[in-house]
Amino acid sequence: MAYARTTVAMVAVLVATVTGCSAGGASDPGPVGPTPPSPSPSATAALTSAERSLLYDAEQTLVQQCMRRHGFSLAKVPERPVPEHRDFPYGLDDAGWAGRHGYGSDLQRRAVKLRASDPNRRYARSLDAGRRAEAMDALHGRTPNALSVKLPTGRQVSRSDEGCTARAEDELYGDLAAWFRAEAITQALSITRQTKVVADPAYARAVDRWSACMRGRGLAYPDPAAARARFLDGSSGTSWAEERRTALAETKCAASSGLTGTAARLSRRYGDALRAEHAEVFRERDRLARGALPRARVITD
Repeated sequence: MAYARTTVAMVAVLVATVTGCSAGGASDPGPVGPTPPSPSPSATAALTSAERSLLYDAEQTLVQQCMRRHGFSLAKVPERPVPEHRDFPYGLDDAGWAGRHGYGSDLQRRAVKLRASDPNRRYARSLDAGRRAEAMDALHGRTPNALSVKLPTGRQVSRSDEGCTARAEDELYGDLAAWFRAEAITQALSITRQTKVVADPAYARAVDRWSACMRGRGLAYPDPAAARARFLDGSSGTSWAEERRTALAETKCAASSGLTGTAARLSRRYGDALRAEHAEVFRERDRLARGALPRARVITD
């Protein structure tokens, strides 16, 4: 999990309205399916959740102040607008959560409502085309490829070194280029870890056992992703009772099939290996984040 989102939630909402695209960000429900007990390659024990939230708040504050200087108004939004949302990348394994939320369709609907009523979205819609373009330039600058990083996967990612988002990160972390490189690579390695887990033969065997367990309960799904998709894609016409029953069955099968334990073991193995292989970039990210904490306290005071 990143210490502070590269694009904070209130900014993502504005950009989504300006571009007409769906933005990610904190209000998106995302895929539901178990958070591995072990840390991801991009996580760190060095910072507490409170410290990570402090960095998030500081970055929001800096972006908001910068945009105000450019003549634009942005409201702050919570770091987690839907606090109950959780990611379960390897299958749902929390019976308490499943009993309350099923696969999370209720949280998905809540996120949609929050986006629809968001004051930043309304504000962006109130701007004419010219002002919206100015807002985009103020936010992201006019040089989208000024900084570029090659990820371990070989993919090249770029960003601007201008605009309020870049200015906020530079002020907070002290070195925009270094922070962008460290965040981009460690976030990509978190995805790489998950990809390696689900591609491992041991995980595939555990999924087969999970699927057999589900069939024994009258639920025919080849894997947890298929079960999750049926209730979250919005087109199946399923009921809440069926969603909850299936989600609870999944948690039982995740335990009895060994899927939860297998995923946790593989996640630790691949996470440790990736962290060791890319130790320098993890140290750099941790150093920059920890160095930003005193500045963040001043900014949010």
